[in-house]
Amino acid sequence: MSDHDIRAVVAIDFGTTFSGFAFAHKASSEIETNNRWIGREGLPKTNTALRYDSNLEVTAWGEPALVDGPEKKKKSKDAQQIYTVEMFKLHLTEMSKKSKPPLPPNMSFKKPIKDYLFEMDKLIQETIEKTWPGMRKEQVLYVMTIPAEWREFTKGVMRECAHEAGIIASVESENLEFTSEPEAAAMHCLKVIEEHNLQTGDSFLVVDCGGGTVDLTTRKLRGDGTLDEITERTGDLCGSTFVDREFLKWLGKKLGESAMENVKNNHYGNLQYLIQKFFCPRVKFLFDGDPSNFKNIDVDIEHWCPALLKYVTGDAREQMEEEDWLIELDFNAVKAMFDPVVKKVLKLITDQLKAAAPSQRPSAMFLVGGFSESKYLRKRIKEEFLNQVPIIAEPRQPMAAVVKGAVAYGLKMETVNTRVLKWSYGIEILAKWQAGVDPKKRRTPDGRIYRFNRLAERKKPVEVNKEFTGEFKPVYPNQTSVIFKVYYTKRNWVRFCDDPGVRFLDLPDVHLGINRPIEFGLTFGKMELKATACNKTTGQVYQTSWRLRNFAT
Repeated sequence: MSDHDIRAVVAIDFGTTFSGFAFAHKASSEIETNNRWIGREGLPKTNTALRYDSNLEVTAWGEPALVDGPEKKKKSKDAQQIYTVEMFKLHLTEMSKKSKPPLPPNMSFKKPIKDYLFEMDKLIQETIEKTWPGMRKEQVLYVMTIPAEWREFTKGVMRECAHEAGIIASVESENLEFTSEPEAAAMHCLKVIEEHNLQTGDSFLVVDCGGGTVDLTTRKLRGDGTLDEITERTGDLCGSTFVDREFLKWLGKKLGESAMENVKNNHYGNLQYLIQKFFCPRVKFLFDGDPSNFKNIDVDIEHWCPALLKYVTGDAREQMEEEDWLIELDFNAVKAMFDPVVKKVLKLITDQLKAAAPSQRPSAMFLVGGFSESKYLRKRIKEEFLNQVPIIAEPRQPMAAVVKGAVAYGLKMETVNTRVLKWSYGIEILAKWQAGVDPKKRRTPDGRIYRFNRLAERKKPVEVNKEFTGEFKPVYPNQTSVIFKVYYTKRNWVRFCDDPGVRFLDLPDVHLGINRPIEFGLTFGKMELKATACNKTTGQVYQTSWRLRNFAT
């Protein structure tokens, strides 16, 4: 695919709790955000949720899938089983299995991702046809955003799901690119830096506060209008949904953890009705941390989550019946729901500021993402950091910042000049075993040892398309081929490829007919990693890319 073949860019922000898409024609570069969602007309995103019938066929998606009011009694014993599935993006994280959201029996975590992308793509195609009649799918570049903390294999999973959803024609398609969520947010913030008088050489911190993850990146402005990443982008699972979880924990202490677990497993839609229609609009969205602005509110369990009633037992049931199933929610309880999550966000920001060199400390901090609209979160961030960062601002439409920035990235990828590596990369080599230095158990029968040979170091800024190379020679005189195995790790010092935290990158093996020596290199492109091996005697070059295959977990 040539850049000349692309006429439009569509960005998909596949979020933990909310997702959306935006688009632009390359001729005008005017970015539009989709605001046509069933149940959420006029908003830039809809819920990342699906409803399935007993045959695991999708019956609703977006907000209609998630909130359907308190469950009514079934009219017959033959009524179909309904499954509500949300936050399935968390299955791509390293969160414990117990903490991940439930899925219907025997459902792979890839199925809801594929199904959701399929439903979204139908709306995308309707939008494209309406906006630019006759445009072919191969003339559209899709850009998908991924969290900063996702492991390497997740891009392969998303590419596979995008293919199965019909977004791209093949897994290897060049019509799909990836950008990290904080990088996309930084691209969006480029449009507002002039409003804050940032100059060439100034740096700014972007804090993308989403529903599941909070991602951060620090970028420096260059004179040519491009951006350098000057610290390692970071993130954690501390988005707004974790405040919801604290609310459910609080209810569990009042009603019993087993009661909450039963409702979660058997009446998930009713539980989400309680969160989406009561807790979020009446409590979470309004909380600003000022006790004088807070009025105690009763949680009417019988109204908002009647499915709970049959699971509450013992003393808790007696207490609830005496109080007509009303639980008073006071200021201290709500603050305690926010504080563990907010504390994590503050630590992420602190670590980012510490990671920047004194001469590159950010002149501004931009808060984007849906959670950034929390009055309490914004207040705590300003209390902690306004003496360190002179400008703390929220660009317009913070909820759409990532998806609009992803379109901007697709329109002009060269804006990103450098990235800071999140992993160290290296290859497995067969070296001579050294007595007194190397473990005896690792010695091969012919007196050698397999080691990790680092080529690229984590936390180092790397120019896009920068190549890291090393020259290697065959081990045996009669050797006719070489296989390079590539590994990656977050650890700064690694000796062996099976050390803890070292992961193998599954890719088509690079085989070489050789007459020695061989130069092996890794090139860090836009959002892909390319391996090149060159027989320096014959000049023959072998290449492969990690973008084209699923990554090993």
